[in-house]
Amino acid sequence: MAHRGVLFLDELGEFSRVSLEALRQPLEDGEVTISRVRHSVRLPCRFVLIAASNPCPCGHGEDSSRCHCSETKARQYRNRISGALADRIDISLSIEQPAAAELDGEEGESSSCVRERVTRARRVALTRQGCANAELGPAPLRRHANLTSDARASLRAGHRAMGLSGRGHDRVLRVARTLADLAGREQVDFLDVAGALGFRRRGAE
Repeated sequence: MAHRGVLFLDELGEFSRVSLEALRQPLEDGEVTISRVRHSVRLPCRFVLIAASNPCPCGHGEDSSRCHCSETKARQYRNRISGALADRIDISLSIEQPAAAELDGEEGESSSCVRERVTRARRVALTRQGCANAELGPAPLRRHANLTSDARASLRAGHRAMGLSGRGHDRVLRVARTLADLAGREQVDFLDVAGALGFRRRGAE
């Protein structure tokens, strides 16, 4: 049902490990296989996955004085997201609870401005390669990435330091290409690669 749309999973840590592992095929191949006793059918399943999860079962986080979860329980909760699934998630962010002063501050960039920038970046990608960056295979991705020498060195260093898989390497490269498009840069530079590496989750603990 989420094909060509957004699949939003709230409280990701509350899903069973089996359900989460079932996301691996559609995230990788853009299709889902449903098998029954006598029949098997493949359906298109290309979507944007957005998920939200608490850091531990109680929701406060181990660094909070209000957290009553044991270290083992908190680790087991986080590790429901396997390393194999985490490897297929391009961007992972930790969102801290905002302070009162931040809530009283000025409003950020409007949604209409963000939409205009995203639309412009998508148009650039479609003109350059005929599809969105997320749909680029390994060979076209390398052909259209257009990295500077500093960006290439940064990607190699990040690959070694973070122990990225081949899949992880390509996902970082796609995000870096997208960051460059959003900034209006023809070449992917050091800052784009650094930003993409910073978005990677290092895998299950």
